[in-house]
Amino acid sequence: DDAALEAAVAQAARGFRERLEEALGAELGEAGAAPLLATWREAFPRAYREGESAAQAVADLLLAHRAMESGRPAAVLSRPPGAEARTLTLRLANPGGPLPLADALPLFGSLDLRAIEEVPYRLTPAGTGPVVLHVFTLHAAVACGEDRFAPLLEALAALLDGRAEADGFNRLVLRAGLSWRECWLLRAMFRWLKQVGFAFAQEGTEAALAAQPEAARLLVALFRARFGPSAGRDEAALDEAWRAALDGVANPDEDRILSRLRTVLDATLRTNFFQDKDYLALKLDSARAGDMPAPRPWREIFVHSPRMEGVHLRAGPVARGGIRWSDRREDFRTEILGLMKAQRLKNVIIVPTGAKGGFILKHPPPAGDREAFNAEGVACYRTLVRGMLDLTDNIEGERIVTPAGIVRRDGDDPYIVAAADKGTATFSDIANGLSAEYGFWLGDAFASGGSAGYDHKAMGITARGAWVMIDRHFQEALGRSVQDAPFRCAGVGDMSGDVFGNGLLVSRRTKLVAAFDHRHIFLDPDPDPAVSYAERERLFRLPRSSWADYDARLLSAGGAVLPRNAKTLPLSEQARAMLGIGAERAEPADILRAILRLEVELLYFGGIGTYVKASTETQAEAGDRANDAIRVDGRDIRARVVGEGANLGVTQAGRIEAARAGARINTDALDNSAGVSTSDHEVNIKILTAE
Repeated sequence: DDAALEAAVAQAARGFRERLEEALGAELGEAGAAPLLATWREAFPRAYREGESAAQAVADLLLAHRAMESGRPAAVLSRPPGAEARTLTLRLANPGGPLPLADALPLFGSLDLRAIEEVPYRLTPAGTGPVVLHVFTLHAAVACGEDRFAPLLEALAALLDGRAEADGFNRLVLRAGLSWRECWLLRAMFRWLKQVGFAFAQEGTEAALAAQPEAARLLVALFRARFGPSAGRDEAALDEAWRAALDGVANPDEDRILSRLRTVLDATLRTNFFQDKDYLALKLDSARAGDMPAPRPWREIFVHSPRMEGVHLRAGPVARGGIRWSDRREDFRTEILGLMKAQRLKNVIIVPTGAKGGFILKHPPPAGDREAFNAEGVACYRTLVRGMLDLTDNIEGERIVTPAGIVRRDGDDPYIVAAADKGTATFSDIANGLSAEYGFWLGDAFASGGSAGYDHKAMGITARGAWVMIDRHFQEALGRSVQDAPFRCAGVGDMSGDVFGNGLLVSRRTKLVAAFDHRHIFLDPDPDPAVSYAERERLFRLPRSSWADYDARLLSAGGAVLPRNAKTLPLSEQARAMLGIGAERAEPADILRAILRLEVELLYFGGIGTYVKASTETQAEAGDRANDAIRVDGRDIRARVVGEGANLGVTQAGRIEAARAGARINTDALDNSAGVSTSDHEVNIKILTAE
């Protein structure tokens, strides 16, 4: 009956508790066992008490207690008695509640472990929240000796904490005996390769390394021999073993992948890998790093973490240029390389040559949560700057000093800077704070601008310089200044931006008839110059403004501010006449292309992106995937003058084609060189006057 059943259950529970107390006392002694028993004596559920031994209960109690104390999952691996070499048991204690299987299974899969069965137990310790004990039966892809248990557990902990990424590179923990950080090294090398156009996909590279675990192990061993605490030891023997391993690779794709990774290793000059940080930085000699788009930087630093990726490219030992917050995740280095090329041209009369850096967020918060989004951007910017400083020599008195923990395979290299650029205009004090933290010799000359430098947005220097060039074109081509008479203008950007916002306030005669940024399309077919100028000025002074903040009552007949993310957009009769679009509704891309082809006096690029190419170029050659759908050809430009406060608005071939079609256009390096000159003069003054 029920009473008898309850009595039997109670007796079994008492028996389990007694066995647990006896086993725990034997393990820890009476004094050590007492506080744990007070918390855990009644924690185990009935199903656990019926199926597990006291010895196992002690082990699980200690595991669960460790998880509860740390607030993080704790796990142990074992092999069931008599099981074959690929069968494992994972006991994982998760504080607070169960670990969702949807989260756990991809982590196991990335480690080449397949979950066959899972039994959960909800433990309820006294005075605190629950701890769920998951008992997983796992099947490894290859035989797994006990020597793999510790690195597998370390890798799983890193995956659960978000310190490691869940992908196929982690298979090398099981197959090659690598640590999760060594897998991270190979992942970072591959991610840099993808940025320079490596032909093989990540899945193919992961498969090649998994199929050739000895080659993967030797790559890491060579890396350690070159940059680890015992640098130089056994490198010759490892190199011979590498050649022998590669000779044994029959698959040509695997051979190409492994050889390319070795080329990257051979081009690596410095790394912070042995500083044990939560990001990885590699300094490369680009000339030795294999195939890549031209021009090749003199040196580059690649920074990789689960949160971000970034790169800093220098055309020479002493080079200046900003760091931008890029949104081009798949090809941000292509963007940075083009900007470095432009910076090199702009810097030729200021400092010897140019540099450029940039980073992307890998897990950005929703764009609508601006505070969280900006905080993540700052955190990732800090990571890139730290990676740069980790690998850069310092100057102490008369001595060049290499950072601790860095083995260098190049000469002295103490000059590196972090000027502001798109998305980082307000970050200069952050960079200079890091410079001070590192004791870097440049001090607050490390990043121009900030509280002890020139405020480019307040000065409007980049836009003002561009409009000097625009005015010169107006006088030569139209016989008048931008200040003499009203003129029609179309553009790319919005009033919150430094370059576009300042530019559209240079002349009160500007009739801005159309513009767009990444959020909105602005249409004002016949604006009143005075009224529209005043409203643009209001938006410029309004923090974080967008075209959506423009007072619609001030638009001319048929004007509108439209969202770019709609499938189709309504167009007024006046807007259709201006744009040359017959339909009453049009897709955003069609409207944007029409804006770029408008017959106006001025087409002004104040926003980021490449919007014009030559008819002889492919979209891929323009190097800006985000704008492939809206890019036009240079021969289609009908503006009399093209001004470029921003960089790379037009490809070089597109620039020539637009000029041949009748547009007045400079190289972008000329139009926006004023801001560069200001930054460089600021930095040189700070260096000169530093104590």
